[in-house]
Amino acid sequence: MHSPNSGAPAHAQASRLRAQDITIGYERRIIARDLSLDIPHRGFTVIVGPNACGKSTLLRALSRLLAPHAGAVLLDGQSISDIPPKQVARRLGLLPQASSAPDGISVADLVSRGRYPHQNLLHRWSVADEQAVDRALRLARVEDLAERAVDELSGGQRQRVWIAMVLAQETPLLLLDEPTTFLDIAHQVELLNLLRRLNRQEGTTIVAVLHDLNLACRYADFMVAMSAGRILASGTPEEIVTAELLKEVFGLDCMIIEDPVSHTPLVVPLENAD
Repeated sequence: MHSPNSGAPAHAQASRLRAQDITIGYERRIIARDLSLDIPHRGFTVIVGPNACGKSTLLRALSRLLAPHAGAVLLDGQSISDIPPKQVARRLGLLPQASSAPDGISVADLVSRGRYPHQNLLHRWSVADEQAVDRALRLARVEDLAERAVDELSGGQRQRVWIAMVLAQETPLLLLDEPTTFLDIAHQVELLNLLRRLNRQEGTTIVAVLHDLNLACRYADFMVAMSAGRILASGTPEEIVTAELLKEVFGLDCMIIEDPVSHTPLVVPLENAD
């Protein structure tokens, strides 16, 4: 019942970010071959799949951190590997799965590093930079931590600080690899609400890897389901999330009902017979 590689939703504009027949991996270990994906412009895309299926590797390739062995990642129609890193960083922000901060750095100083792509010999720190950092601290709800050292914070607080740094870049595309890691359920929902506001009110293109299928269904307008380095289905959650697909992707026996609040698919795992 699912529609493999069904493409962008009808309401989405032409893609600014595209993977075109890419083969990706690390040295001689290939993770995925001949992978193609158009990221809907101004869409909220969520990538789901089991551990080690290639989700994070795909995100690294889309962000220029990992060069494909074959094929190309295109940003605004140009091979992303041909675009200088600083120019990429003005258009695309990335929150990787694991980040480390310099010892003793304050929250405000770390978030300020998100403005690095906008700095050059002619443009040093400005009022606009200060405003962008203040706004990012406020949006991530870490303004009260601004003077604290990052290494003194809890895992959830640090995660929100890294999110603030990415927001300070003020890019039209945001790629986030498991952004809800370390966050309790209230902060997970708060973060996803923030991303949805950025998407709907400011037109920011969001691409996120999430593990929680029900949150993915609630927030995504475009979903990509991966397994063993392949895209098995893509489309709206309503189009692709079926019991058959989740059995194929996760080996999960489940039923799909309607979420009574969001009216999106709700995954209900079934008990094993044994």
